[in-house]
Amino acid sequence: MSGPMDIDPQPANGAEKKSSRSNSPTSNGMKSPTSATVPLPSTPSADGEAYKQAGNKFFKQKEYTKAIQQYTKAIECEPRNPTFLSNRAAAYISANKYLQALEDCTEADRYLPNQAKTLLRMGRIQTALGRPDDALLTYSRISPPVSARDKAPALQMAQHIKSAEKSLDMGNGSMALHALDRAEEGLGGGVDAPKRWKILRGEANLKLNNPNSLGEAQNVAMFLLRQNGQDPDALVLRGRILYAQGENAKAQAHFMEAARCDPDMKIARVYLKRARELEKKKEAGNEAFKRGDFKIATELYTEALAVDPDNKGTNAKLYQNRAITHTKLKAWNEAIEDCDEALKLDPTYTKARKTRAKALGECGDWDEALREYKACLEATPEDSTLRKEIRNAEMELKKSKRKDYYKILGVDKNASESEIRKAYRKMAILHHPDKNPDDAAAAERFKDIGEAYETLSDPQKRAAYDNPAMEAEDMFGGMDGGFGGMGGMGGMGHGGMGGMGGMPPIDPSVIFNMMNGGAGSFHFGGAGGTGGRRRAGPQDFPGGFPF
Repeated sequence: MSGPMDIDPQPANGAEKKSSRSNSPTSNGMKSPTSATVPLPSTPSADGEAYKQAGNKFFKQKEYTKAIQQYTKAIECEPRNPTFLSNRAAAYISANKYLQALEDCTEADRYLPNQAKTLLRMGRIQTALGRPDDALLTYSRISPPVSARDKAPALQMAQHIKSAEKSLDMGNGSMALHALDRAEEGLGGGVDAPKRWKILRGEANLKLNNPNSLGEAQNVAMFLLRQNGQDPDALVLRGRILYAQGENAKAQAHFMEAARCDPDMKIARVYLKRARELEKKKEAGNEAFKRGDFKIATELYTEALAVDPDNKGTNAKLYQNRAITHTKLKAWNEAIEDCDEALKLDPTYTKARKTRAKALGECGDWDEALREYKACLEATPEDSTLRKEIRNAEMELKKSKRKDYYKILGVDKNASESEIRKAYRKMAILHHPDKNPDDAAAAERFKDIGEAYETLSDPQKRAAYDNPAMEAEDMFGGMDGGFGGMGGMGGMGHGGMGGMGGMPPIDPSVIFNMMNGGAGSFHFGGAGGTGGRRRAGPQDFPGGFPF
């Protein structure tokens, strides 16, 4: 900017330096006006000159307010004196009053066009106001051409703005913000960024699309709307922020108002149409979900996701909604995939992380499910339900490390006693060692089947097995007889039909059918046998074999 001596010290009626394009001076030392020049007074006022000299004195002392007052008095004496106007412009610059400085330079150029000193000062002012293109145009009027050093600030500022626009076109909000920051470094002291730059900053923050950046974008929009509540650019910016936050109804209202304020603003109508279509499909998906029509809901959410792939905030919610419908359809892997997509768009989306944890658990991956629940608790410690989910996941993880008796029998966790009995008989016959003489693993499978039936056929044992609050190792330890007594023929406890060499107790009817035995050969009973439920009679051997 202009230094403290950047003023015209010569008197208004003194001889001025000639330039290559100056006309011959008149008798009073002023250049002869061209045809486009406003005529100047023939006799300058001595009072005006005195005020100017006083202003120069204050300017050198950096008392810019007093300098401006003196220059103003000089201009009142000679309103069309370009020297007085140019000097006051220099004082305005030093006082950070760039708009007033620009007005004075414009007037000075009007009364005495194409003066290099006036134009150079005007270009600096325009750069300080964030108008680099205007500054470069002003510099182009100077002959001989200005130095590269004088033009550099305006050139750099213009390049930064072009870089910001290019970065936005490429979807890089952070680079756009960096370029805008560099451009604003060239503004004069106390100068606010131009409206166009503010809109670019708001759009750059929209591209980042995180809670903090959306807040910054909203600050820009609200600042502009406080200045002018009918600014269509600000209304569209505010609408886009609401749209990104999933507030489609409010967004539509802003787009409609922008279109009303400027009927030719096509972008407002484009966003309005997009917001309406997205809201329509999302609501249709929600209605289908409420009806329990989860397949249709999934399809509608998929259609909604195709409306605006760039809307990260709304699409994250749509992926979460579709993940929930997948869980209703027990499509756990698809639910996990949708949660992953939601978290890519919004890594802070705790609801999607909770849904992912549930789906992982249902897939049997309780290790990862537990990690997800703990991550949710760290992000939202105020959510009291998460501690319960974590305790449940910890117990399910312990349960997952033991044998899955429901899976061994091939039944659902909600299977009835009858379904368990039928499944047991089927699996026992299928995997009995005698039926699989060439399969070394058949005996182990047969043992697991017996253990599964022993547990799931007993209501108390099954309840203990299903209870996440009970340690797995405590469910069966210490029980009298365990799974079939202490082994051998009858054992020493009350363990079913005895160990049979370590084998678990088997339903007698199954053994009978497998061995093609008859009722007259022998029969089973005993207090602990899983086939019979009668008390042992006097003829019963303690091990469970009556003779």
